[in-house]
Parts: sequence; structure tokens; C-alpha cells
Amino acid sequence: MLREVAEVAAACAGDPLVLWGAQGMVRGVRAWALGEAVAVACPDLNRRDRLTVCGEPDQVAALAQWALGHLGPSYRVVGSRALVEQVVAHSPGLRLLGTFEWMDTRRLSPVLNAGPGRARWLGPEEEGEVSALLAAAAPSSWAAPGVAGVRRWAGVRDQDGVLVAVAADAWSCPQVGFVAGVATAACRRGAGYGEAVCRLALGDLLTSRGRAALMVDTANHTALALYGRLGLRLRPLAAAALGGA
Repeated sequence: MLREVAEVAAACAGDPLVLWGAQGMVRGVRAWALGEAVAVACPDLNRRDRLTVCGEPDQVAALAQWALGHLGPSYRVVGSRALVEQVVAHSPGLRLLGTFEWMDTRRLSPVLNAGPGRARWLGPEEEGEVSALLAAAAPSSWAAPGVAGVRRWAGVRDQDGVLVAVAADAWSCPQVGFVAGVATAACRRGAGYGEAVCRLALGDLLTSRGRAALMVDTANHTALALYGRLGLRLRPLAAAALGGA
């Protein structure tokens, strides 16, 4: 069993996804290693119980099956797509749930064009506007005001003072800052507001953590293009669970 962040970092060779899954080894997080395999269990991370894995596929499959036997079916196995697909193929009862993308960076790309508005961190009194914007522009957002792990919101207003884009510092840990809840009002998309708010959130997290990351749906080509322009590199992920729950 791994008990310290340094042990997890050494075992996974600094894998940012696994370090994010460890969440600084806060209370309730458990981690194990088996040969070259590492598995980290974190409850209620990004609104799911997650078992983040890396390593040699056969060893990961054995370790994940053992861990799930102790953790229960609420935990989802998350890791690089090819790895999770191999683990599922060798794990009776484990089913693939879906695929998505992890993107991270240690440095943002240079600003080529100044956006139309200046992003800033919002105050608690502005969270009602954040909720309204999310309801209209991103109703399926996993981050929202009041959700556990969502720390603060960055936002940008248009020339009329209307909040038109937001992004959250959510589920960050000491080693990896994490951005979620990115949304731009439909009538303001393509004007640079989303880039402005993402640059603020990602830039501040890079300063304090050294690495920043986010997750995005595979089919969200607009978001993938934006994050690519910002300098984030893509890593395909997949999730699986016992019985496909």
C-alpha cells in the first residue's frame, strides 16, 4: 500500500492523471502498487468514485480486480484508453463505460490576439449568475456552484457587463490544477471570451501547481481545438466499471 504522495509519484513515474486521482492523498484516498501497476482510489472525485490506474496491463487488471473487490461497484476504473480497453478484455465482469479526453500542460501558449474582455476571479455574490449561465450554455456541466470540490469561478463580462464565459478551479490538488465547468454564452461563442477565461484559470493553476489539466468529451471538437491552441496536450482516456454500472 502507498501512503504518501511521494510514494505514488515514484510508483507512477509522475503520471499527472494518477497524481490528480491521488488528490494529495487526502483522507479517504487509498493507493496500491503491484509490480509496475498503480491504482489510486478516490471517493467523490469529479462527482464519481474513481480508481485511477497506470502500468503494465496484466498487472493493472489483477490490481484493479483486487481493489474493486474491496472498494465495491461504485468505483470506476479510469486510465489511458488503450490500457483500460486491455484491462476490460482480461477482467470478467468489468465493462467499458465510455471514452473521453484528458488534456494537460506545464506551459500555456503565447497570447496571439487579445480577447474582447478581461477575465477575473468572481466573488461569491456572482455565483447566481454563474449558475444561470451554466443552465443556459452548459446544463450538463459537472462543475457548478455549491458542488463539493469546486473552489472558485473565473469569469469574463461583455461590454454591457453581462457574464458571458466562466471556468472553475475544481478538484485541483497540490500537484495538478484542474479546470472544469467551462461555458460560454451561445451568442458570444467564437469571440475569444472562452479563451480569456481559460487562460486566467489555467495560468493561475500553473503558477501555483506547476501543471494544469482538464477533461473534455471526445466529440467536443470546438473545445478540443481551443485547448490545443492554449498549449494543452491530449491523452485519450476510458472508464470502466463492474457490470457497466
